[in-house]
Amino acid sequence: MKGSEGVHRIAVVAFEGISPFHLSVPCMVFADDLARLTAPRYALIVCAETPGRIGTTSGISLFVEHDLSALETADTVIVPAWPGPEIRPPEALLEALQRAHARGARLVGLCVGAFVLAEAGLLDGRRASTHWVFAEDFAERYPHVFLDRSVLYVDEGDVLTSAGTAAAIDCCLHLLRRDHGAETANRVARRMVVAPHRSGGQAQYIEQPLHKTLQGDLLKETLEWAAGNLSEPLCLDRLAEKAAMSRRNFSRRFRKETGTTVSQWILAQRLALVQRLLETTDRRMETIAEAAGFGSAVTMRQRFVDAFRTSPMAYRRQFRTAGADERALP
Repeated sequence: MKGSEGVHRIAVVAFEGISPFHLSVPCMVFADDLARLTAPRYALIVCAETPGRIGTTSGISLFVEHDLSALETADTVIVPAWPGPEIRPPEALLEALQRAHARGARLVGLCVGAFVLAEAGLLDGRRASTHWVFAEDFAERYPHVFLDRSVLYVDEGDVLTSAGTAAAIDCCLHLLRRDHGAETANRVARRMVVAPHRSGGQAQYIEQPLHKTLQGDLLKETLEWAAGNLSEPLCLDRLAEKAAMSRRNFSRRFRKETGTTVSQWILAQRLALVQRLLETTDRRMETIAEAAGFGSAVTMRQRFVDAFRTSPMAYRRQFRTAGADERALP
C-alpha cells in the first residue's frame, strides 16, 4: 500500500516512558539513509497522543511534533515496546489504531507493543508473539489471542507482532523484505551488521542466522560444509562422521550450540535456500528442489506450504511484485 505520491507512509507511535532503542529500530530500518543504499523510499514520521516533550527510559527527552492524526493517512503503523503490560493505553490511541486498521493500514506491535494491539481488540482470533517475560500475562489477559511463544515474530498479513528487543529488528527487516524483496532487506541488514538469514513460515517468519558463532572447530566446519552442500543427502550420522564425533556427542554439541535438532536445522537451511532461489532466480521448481535437497518439487512444495503457509509459486509472485514496485519508485 502506498500513498497518492507513491511513497509508503509509516507512522511510529511514541509515548511517555518509551525505550529509545525500540523507537530507533523502525527509524533505522525504514528511514535512516535508505537512499544511499538505493533502497525504496518510505515516509516515516514519529507521532504521539500529545505532541511535545516525551521522557524516555534512558533519562533523555524527545520532542515529537506530530499527533495521532498521522495514523489517519499511514500505510503502516508501528507501536514500539509499551512501558509495561500493567499500563493501559489511552483510549485515543486505541481508537486511532482501530480506525487505521479498519481502513486497511498494516499494524505492527513490537515486543510489549503487542499488548497495545491486543487491548484494541485487533488480535482476537489471530496468532501473536510478544516478549517471553510477559507471555503468561499476555495469555491470561487476552484468551482470544493465540499466543505463539516459540517464534521471534508473527506475520498475520495486516497485523504483525514481535518478541523482545532483537526480534523487533527481525520483524522490521521482514517487513522491508516483504515490501521490496530479499536484496533490499539484505543490504539494510548488512549496514546494521545483523544477519539477514531467516527461516520459518509466512505466519511466523522466524528470523535467525544459519548458525550461531561457534568456536573454530570441526563442528563449525561441518555446519558450514552442510550449508554449502544442501543438495546432498544430509543426516545426523553423516554430519557426525564429518565432524569426527560420535552420534551422541555430535547431537549434544549441536543442540547446545544451535538450540535446535539436526533435522530441524537442515530443513530450515533448505527452506531458506528455496526462498533465496525463488526471490533471485527464474529456475524451475524441479531445479530448485534438487538444489535444496528435497528430491522432488512435490516434496519441496509440501514442506514449503507447511512452513510458510503459501506455495512456492505464490511466494515467488509476491517478491517479484515487490521488486516491480521498488523499480517503479522515483
